[in-house]
Amino acid sequence: MKKLFFLFHFFIISISIFGQKTPESFGYKHILYKYKNENIDVIVQSKKEDENKKKPLFFWSQGSLPQPVIKYDEKGMFGTFPFDPKDFLNEFHLVIVGKPGIPIISDVKNLKQNYCILDDSLHIKKEYSDKNYLDYYVERNNFILKKLFQEKWVSSNILVVAGHSEGSYIAAKMASTNKRITHLIYSGGNPYGRYLNILAQSRYYDSDSTTFENWKEIVKNKNNTDYNGGDTYKCTFDFSKPLANEIFNLKIPVLFSYGTKDWSTPYNDLFYIESIRKQSTNITFLTYIGLEHNYFTVNEKLEPNQEIYNWENVGKDWIKWLNKNN
Repeated sequence: MKKLFFLFHFFIISISIFGQKTPESFGYKHILYKYKNENIDVIVQSKKEDENKKKPLFFWSQGSLPQPVIKYDEKGMFGTFPFDPKDFLNEFHLVIVGKPGIPIISDVKNLKQNYCILDDSLHIKKEYSDKNYLDYYVERNNFILKKLFQEKWVSSNILVVAGHSEGSYIAAKMASTNKRITHLIYSGGNPYGRYLNILAQSRYYDSDSTTFENWKEIVKNKNNTDYNGGDTYKCTFDFSKPLANEIFNLKIPVLFSYGTKDWSTPYNDLFYIESIRKQSTNITFLTYIGLEHNYFTVNEKLEPNQEIYNWENVGKDWIKWLNKNN
């Protein structure tokens, strides 16, 4: 009887352990760094058999939302990067970092709306909310880059930092504070701040009656990180700071990439106009006509058609730009 119990117990443990997926299950390198008493998950994707070959890094800064980096279901893994990694793997090791308080990998059946980790009330968890602001990401990511440069498989002659949406703010701020960064790709951001996107949406839907009052409250409490189930005042304020001047001050090659149906389009166009006026020769612009924030086409109501995926083409344009500017 004891033997049968042991075998049954071992069977249950085996299911719980070996049934779990890990980043290594999908061919990734998983590195754990310690940052201010916090474990930071770093995922590296390399070309097969080039895992230990010395190459430069392409550091990808995610957009908003508390999602795991790696998501999977019974059919396999979802895309970790929005673009096709194969376009970059000949030249680079791709790097992406987990969100604070969010597991690095999850079965999608354990996720809630928009594939997010949320509490039972569908609110952002406090562990994430407490650190979800610009300065935290910038300081943490620059620390991680410093640690990665100590790895034998990392070449330090080129360092590309790229980001989309919220990630573009983080990438730009990293580039303005880290002299080892040699190229910046700024995708789908607003160099004049997030809150202008919120205002543009409210104007479009004729619902801006409280938008300015909300902004006054945010500014009044700009350092407040009190948990409220969503983005804190500090988070919204930090990501609404204009970064245009800091980007203009960069001397490295910079690529601006955006769809012309994005809420931030007027401000990216303004930055484009200003770059011409300033005769900024280090900034290149890729404008995708008729595409929205995530490079989908839209109908007359600005609703995206997610059946047509354009990120692969965007990624191919980025690698072409990188090859021209190395």
